[in-house]
Amino acid sequence: MSAGVRSLGIEVLAGVDVAPDYMSTFEHNFPDAAAIRGDLAELSPIELMDRAGVRRGELDLLIGGPPCQGFSKNVPRRHRYLEDERNRLVLAFLGHARALMPRHIVMENVAEMKNGFESNYTDEIVEQLSAIGYSVNYGVLNAADFGVPQRRRRAFFLASRDASNAPSLPKATHSPVSDLSLFPRPRHVNVEEAISDLPNLQHGEGEKLTPYKTGPQSEYQQLMRSPKGVVTNHIARKLQPVQFARLSALLPGQGLKDLPAHLKVKGGYSGAYGRLTWDMIPPTITRWVFHPGSGRWGHPEDIRLLTMREVARVQSFNDDFVFVGTYNQQAGQLGNAVPPLLMRQVAAAVLASDSVGARSNKEMNVSNDMRSSSARTNLVI
Repeated sequence: MSAGVRSLGIEVLAGVDVAPDYMSTFEHNFPDAAAIRGDLAELSPIELMDRAGVRRGELDLLIGGPPCQGFSKNVPRRHRYLEDERNRLVLAFLGHARALMPRHIVMENVAEMKNGFESNYTDEIVEQLSAIGYSVNYGVLNAADFGVPQRRRRAFFLASRDASNAPSLPKATHSPVSDLSLFPRPRHVNVEEAISDLPNLQHGEGEKLTPYKTGPQSEYQQLMRSPKGVVTNHIARKLQPVQFARLSALLPGQGLKDLPAHLKVKGGYSGAYGRLTWDMIPPTITRWVFHPGSGRWGHPEDIRLLTMREVARVQSFNDDFVFVGTYNQQAGQLGNAVPPLLMRQVAAAVLASDSVGARSNKEMNVSNDMRSSSARTNLVI
């Protein structure tokens, strides 16, 4: 979310997160922002404003994504309930909004949040924000419709302190099929357009700094590439022998059901051990992208998983954005992230509702992870 709003020229003031690896990545990419390690639900808004250097009502934009584990469709329905401790940061976010009274607010979560629990959470968000003078709009957006090479549906709540002027949701910039209208939109971005300029690797290979394989092969690659001519995080995870054997037995586009009898597993996700194809729109990236048995993360040409740089491309992080931590920690950061290109469009739509615009263009990133439940939230002020 911070990367997306920064691309609009918004200044990132501070970040809050209880997880050290998330904050290390934040500090690396936002060196001029204050990095605050702590649980947002336990952090005083006064302390937050003091560290960020803002006063009540001064902030232009508060954005965040409270933890999704309590809402996610990956959690069996019998384990989803309104009072789930992992959902408490929705209320913490609203509490900080009341204290800070920013000019605009964006809240993001999994698509299931919008209608989950008979829309109780949606009603709570709208009612609380309306009660303090905000106009609110909400809906579900698909990242692929905004130039992100990924089928990722997320709910967004947009609010403006101007109670007479609710922000509009952004209009799609891309189309799933060829658009024959007078002003056609480009097609969704596929795997080849996203990552084909990155070097081929065998599993276990990769260097800290890796030159590009070719020049840019698509408009998307041109947008993502670093002027330095090299990328970081392009290292292929070393697979276990049975994992490598399973991926080796599959063709691009195949997955779990296509494994030979001696390599079959007892059960798993439908996309488990799946390999991408060059013309495919990738599925939703999750924090489990480091494991071949958790989804369709197999490279379309090489017998390996996607590298974290390739995953970052699928999430629309540009190649200058560096991920810090272990391979698994980087996977968690990427799986929980909001695609920057999508966030850019959402933030632009919110700011467009303000005739004054972004004003002082101040922004603060705040994210939070509850250690006990691995839930996480990303809040940006």
